[in-house]
Amino acid sequence: MRKELTGVKDNNEHINMNKNGEMKNERNATKLQQMVRIELSLVGGEAASIREDLWVEEEGERKALMVLVDDAGGAYPRIDHSPWNGCTLADFVMPFFLFIVGVAIALALKRIPKVKYAVKKIILRTLKLLFWGILLQGGYSHAPDDLSYGVDMRFIRWCGILQRIALVYCVVALIETYTTKLRPSTLKPGHLSIFTAYRWLGGFVAFVIYMVTIFSLYVPDWSFVDYNSDKPKRYTVECGMRGHLGPACNAVGYVDRQVWGVNHLYSQPVWTRLKACTLSSPAEGPLRKNAPAWCRAPFEPEGFLSSVLAILSGTIGIHYGHVLIHFKGHFERLKQWLSMGFVLLTLGLILHFTDAIPINKQLYSFSYVCFTAGAAGIVFSVFYLLIDVWGLRTPFLFLEWIGMNAMLVFVMAAQGIFAAFVNGWYYKDPDNSLVYWIQNHVFTNVWHSERLGTLLYVIFAEITFWGVVAGILHKLGIYWKL
Repeated sequence: MRKELTGVKDNNEHINMNKNGEMKNERNATKLQQMVRIELSLVGGEAASIREDLWVEEEGERKALMVLVDDAGGAYPRIDHSPWNGCTLADFVMPFFLFIVGVAIALALKRIPKVKYAVKKIILRTLKLLFWGILLQGGYSHAPDDLSYGVDMRFIRWCGILQRIALVYCVVALIETYTTKLRPSTLKPGHLSIFTAYRWLGGFVAFVIYMVTIFSLYVPDWSFVDYNSDKPKRYTVECGMRGHLGPACNAVGYVDRQVWGVNHLYSQPVWTRLKACTLSSPAEGPLRKNAPAWCRAPFEPEGFLSSVLAILSGTIGIHYGHVLIHFKGHFERLKQWLSMGFVLLTLGLILHFTDAIPINKQLYSFSYVCFTAGAAGIVFSVFYLLIDVWGLRTPFLFLEWIGMNAMLVFVMAAQGIFAAFVNGWYYKDPDNSLVYWIQNHVFTNVWHSERLGTLLYVIFAEITFWGVVAGILHKLGIYWKL
């Protein structure tokens, strides 16, 4: 935590052309503000010095959405992650994060006075993201229900949300940094002049690596030990094929088993909610007696190969950021954003419904990238229209506060650290704590519905509560950033 002084910004256009045709801020930026200060989707503290309200409010919307689907998804499976093919509300969270990371990088790296300094900051921030990711999702923290801490290194999980963001951020930001001299100060005439080859380099390479690997890599039979049962038991999954996009024999899982080891993958994959695994589908439930062996297997939803293609989500965000930088009028910006958004959305749907490449979050399929990036671009445009064009900032202040302290909300709410701290102060029994009392007596018992009570608890006791806390911290000038 630290206090930061942020400059006052104009609510109108932030970027003008100087006499030499170069971009400059309307605010008299100090030398410190001109240095590379990249504010990621999880880093809201310094955002006011380099961003418009739009980016922070979008980040707040994504953080609120993450808390909602993580904590209420168990009660409402339809908003939880899709068990395999398809896309639900929860499946939009990760690509929306990566999209806004790309937008933030484009704005932060408009000018780079010192490339070496910028690279140093990028590497340092990447390492911070990796550290927090492993600490929060590697198995060390058992929050919020289990009050114990610690992880058996034989089963530590190396991948996670922050680790994927770290990889995408590092690759995209380094490309943006090293290609700074290739950027044109002015665009050539034409609707497609904004599309420059160097900007799409990382996304194109990631696309080629992913597509070649997932369709050509041979996946042999593999085995694992189920440690979730009463007695550990070894199972074998028969594969021996290429190009399979199902749960058992896809190249994404095979790469992760070879790179990380099967014991270091996520032990509770969402595919256990498939009809082939449980009669309770799409909700969680006991496994069928004749369920396939892979229903008990671990699988990493934020694995290596899927994270490689996630670079394309960040690259698309970079493009949207450059549209904002190079186009001055609202109409031109919206035309660029919406046209690309609808093209990507349509391409994703075509690939999915023709069964060419199904939309799949667990595999981070190309159709999933297109569909979610298109949706992110359209939502981004709507927020821009409401906030920057029509000036409707006040209704979104709540989201802006959350976005300014996004890391705080992620750790304390989405990862359950604050709830675990409160649960640590109980009376006689660990289940007799303030958190459980509020859940049962204020929400569940009042509404006589565990599902509705859970939803209302998440909305008011988590999202609203942390929105108010973030607002107070904003007024005090206190932000948690990496």
